[in-house]
Amino acid sequence: MPGEGVHLAPGKMARIAGGFYLAFVLASVLAGALGHIGMGGAEQVYQAIVTSVGSFRLALVVALISAFLFLMAAWSLYVLLRPINERLALLFLLLNAIGVAIQCASMFPLISALLLGDGASRMQAYSAPQLEGLAYLSINLYKTGFVTAQLFFGTWLFPLGYLVYKSGFLPRFLGVLLILDGFGVLIWFLQALLLPAYPAISYPAWALGFIAEVGLGLWLLVKGVEIVDTEAGLAG
Repeated sequence: MPGEGVHLAPGKMARIAGGFYLAFVLASVLAGALGHIGMGGAEQVYQAIVTSVGSFRLALVVALISAFLFLMAAWSLYVLLRPINERLALLFLLLNAIGVAIQCASMFPLISALLLGDGASRMQAYSAPQLEGLAYLSINLYKTGFVTAQLFFGTWLFPLGYLVYKSGFLPRFLGVLLILDGFGVLIWFLQALLLPAYPAISYPAWALGFIAEVGLGLWLLVKGVEIVDTEAGLAG
């Protein structure tokens, strides 16, 4: 079949992957800025809901779009890296997809918290303190789901980092950073569930993750990759 000798995906696919990855990062930052969705604490999320409902609704939409963009980035990376090892590429795609599914599901309690303040939601029978308590319960349920997704967002970085390291067309240091980022995300996952009173434990992991994942996205978008045709022995 035509194209069987091309073992590396075209530079165009690399740039698509980089574009999706950076768009995901930007959307995540915007969702955090608008409604503290993602890294914000329960108090910050609650205040975002009660002070600006419109802004928080927009933050929810952006957060869901960011999840879609992350899945598309994983698919693009799967296409790019499957010639290196298809099984490992499929593994990181599945881990990412599970994490995205959990993250999207965790948004539903936020919608519940939003509706508690809606006069049309027939919650008038509850007092203001009761409604606030229910809102905090929904927000904390969201936070637990968001943290749970990090188990999969951490583990997907191990096969991804390994394939980046072995690819030959991406810098090996990016692969190393992604693997270290995987450990960092898992530390965050464990800290958030076991030691929630000590968030500072995870701060270095957040910085490392930003460097590793933004670095990968920028490299793919700006540099791309070369097409290697093993039958012709030429690089394009």
